[in-house]
Amino acid sequence: MPATPSPAPLRVVFFGTAELACASLRALAQTPAFRVEMVVTQPDRPGGRSLRPQPSPVKTVALELGLPVSQPERCRAPELLDQMRAVAPELIVVVAYGQILPPALLDLPRRGCLNVPTSLLPRHRGAAPIQWAILEGDAETGVTIMRMDAGLDTGDILSQEATPIGPDDDAATLHDRLGQRGAGLLVRTRPRHAAGDIVPRPQPTEGVSYARKITREDGRLDWSRPAQELHRRLRAFAPWPGAFTFLRGPGRPVLLKIWRAAPVPGEPAPPGTVLRADQAGIRVAAGVEALEVTALQREGGRRLSAADFLAGHPIPVGTVLG
Repeated sequence: MPATPSPAPLRVVFFGTAELACASLRALAQTPAFRVEMVVTQPDRPGGRSLRPQPSPVKTVALELGLPVSQPERCRAPELLDQMRAVAPELIVVVAYGQILPPALLDLPRRGCLNVPTSLLPRHRGAAPIQWAILEGDAETGVTIMRMDAGLDTGDILSQEATPIGPDDDAATLHDRLGQRGAGLLVRTRPRHAAGDIVPRPQPTEGVSYARKITREDGRLDWSRPAQELHRRLRAFAPWPGAFTFLRGPGRPVLLKIWRAAPVPGEPAPPGTVLRADQAGIRVAAGVEALEVTALQREGGRRLSAADFLAGHPIPVGTVLG
């Protein structure tokens, strides 16, 4: 009996920009069930000390894989729609692209459009789910494979995979882990969905939350908050925008970036008061307990241990940060 021929690979156009999307692009390109016909990413942007135009991480990977790249300023551009019609993808996959696809693109592929949010929808819909999962003290987070619609992360769910948020996890470690988890789940889910093994399910109406875009000011530490919350803020904003406070004194306040710290017991004192500053660290009173800072960086300086920092920049006990 002749062997049953394998189905033709699914023709895919991939939309992505950030580093988070690279693992999914590689997984699609390396899986025989898919054929990536084109990669759409944001235009090159100024970066580095020279401010020369830099390719997005996704463009770098696409060129490495020998894939055609399109970089429209806006995904609503008529010329992109013309390109897409010429390519005639059966499926669009979107991961960390940075723009909302218009209905004309969503309606184009006959197999629809899939997205890979780094959250367990409907919790943390939006721009910064990784950071908000840490900030809000979630015990776990994960990835979702979702059929896209016109809403913000509101489409039907095909599959999800959870991962615990450990006490040492920060936004950088979760970013890398979820990028890999999302890529693996994506290439496992689509064939099962095509075979009818997965029935899309609408998102529940309960448990919806939104993860708004992070700003630089979000990294500023409010010492009136509990030390546990300040520690989560430090982890959520590593590496950007970073947790920071100000050292006040004669002249302009000096920004201090806090790289490593831990909640510890602390005697009652006004929030932001330095309770101790020695080889072990810089202990700062918070609204509840205290935060022991063990690595920090003065504006314009290098990242240092607390001991090395204090050797060059003593901070007297009783100094108030903020």
